[in-house]
Amino acid sequence: MNYVDLFAGCGGLSLGLSRAGFEHRLAVEKSDMAGETYFHNFIARIDSDNWSSHLAAPMREQAGRGLVVGEVASLLADDGLCRKLRDEQVDLIAGGPPCQGFSLAGRRDPKDPRNELPWQFLHMVDALVPRAVILENVAGMAQRFNKRNHDSPFEQLAKQLAATDGGYVVQQVLLNAMHYGVPQHRPRVMLIALRADIAKRLGIKSSGTLWRSSFLDELESVPDLAPRPTTTRAGVLTVDDALWDLGSHGYNTADGIGRYAAPHGAYALSMRRAHLEVIGEAAPKQVENHNLRKHAPHIAQRFALYQFFAAHGINSNILNMPNVLEGRALRQEVERAVAGITSPFRAPSGVVAKDLAALVHLVCELKTKKHSQRALQGDQPSPTVVSLPDDFVHYLAPRTLTVREMARFQSFPDAFVFRSKETTGGLRRRIDVPQYTQVGNAVPPKLANAVGGRLSVLLGL
Repeated sequence: MNYVDLFAGCGGLSLGLSRAGFEHRLAVEKSDMAGETYFHNFIARIDSDNWSSHLAAPMREQAGRGLVVGEVASLLADDGLCRKLRDEQVDLIAGGPPCQGFSLAGRRDPKDPRNELPWQFLHMVDALVPRAVILENVAGMAQRFNKRNHDSPFEQLAKQLAATDGGYVVQQVLLNAMHYGVPQHRPRVMLIALRADIAKRLGIKSSGTLWRSSFLDELESVPDLAPRPTTTRAGVLTVDDALWDLGSHGYNTADGIGRYAAPHGAYALSMRRAHLEVIGEAAPKQVENHNLRKHAPHIAQRFALYQFFAAHGINSNILNMPNVLEGRALRQEVERAVAGITSPFRAPSGVVAKDLAALVHLVCELKTKKHSQRALQGDQPSPTVVSLPDDFVHYLAPRTLTVREMARFQSFPDAFVFRSKETTGGLRRRIDVPQYTQVGNAVPPKLANAVGGRLSVLLGL
């Protein structure tokens, strides 16, 4: 059985579906930067000219190789290609239309042109009438734009999907990646749908409401189309589980192989040893995409402070206080924050201040207007991975994370290589999709594998 991945990005959803037994038929991705990563990991390892020649090829030729670099609207406009795909019988259409217009972190403007892209997804379902559908997006998509709206965008899409030519039984789900073996707190909504004729034959029904995943040992029931969680609360994977074997310059060997035998040590081993089955690529001997970013000394000092705050449960916004307080008032706030902590004040990377006076001085010296930056905690899952590399500070070293470390939180195996430039800034952020953004925008492959695995069982793979 095959799948078409729309708005494919770098390929997290595709990788999970491939591992669930589905065969890659076609992906469509607008960005040539994300498309380069997809091509490298699903079509062929890029050499001196195969990527440039692919970009220069007509759309139908690109489609024949399995990746269209362009708009979904362009594919929809090609009646001949759509007819060919329909005649071949596409078993699954999956994808995550760009979600900024729906996100709680965005403006949520109902006139935002990006809100049209999920509807293009539905037009493709109408055109190809696949046996199953997966549509993924941010949790904010399940919220109404305002209280006067009849339905949220998510509910609108669910109703429209059910009313397409094939008719679909649609299950709305809110899945958290950490419930499916991913070391990251990442809630995402999905529509998981089965064509009406197949659902009727199998006796599959929707619960009619939004189902929320939970830990395996806290489950009450699971709808027919929802993937069963795989992780108990005690077994949730953490930042340390994901990163302990990655040193600043490559794989750690000092801890020995013994830790791999521990239940939580197995995750890092699986990331290192996993082959990239799609193109038959073996696990790498040296870690890729693990380039450390350079930080000025005072920035590294600030990162060590963030680590100290995280280790003791202190809100990192304490570094914003010197912008509004000074003198005795500031000292009292800092003293209140560190009450009960013995000096010298230590972070995992070393001593940050020898006493309270030195700490107050350091807070004043390193004050910032940033509110989103924080250090990770080794014994907790990662917060939701985003597209900016500066939001998170490493839990042991006073630095930000590498692309590979963020990819570990997303459950990409180390054999999956990210291409194009690492990051970008300024106005280029509006159009570029560099490596950090590719990672942050992706569906975690292990989560995609869980959803694909449930559908593969129902469809008889």
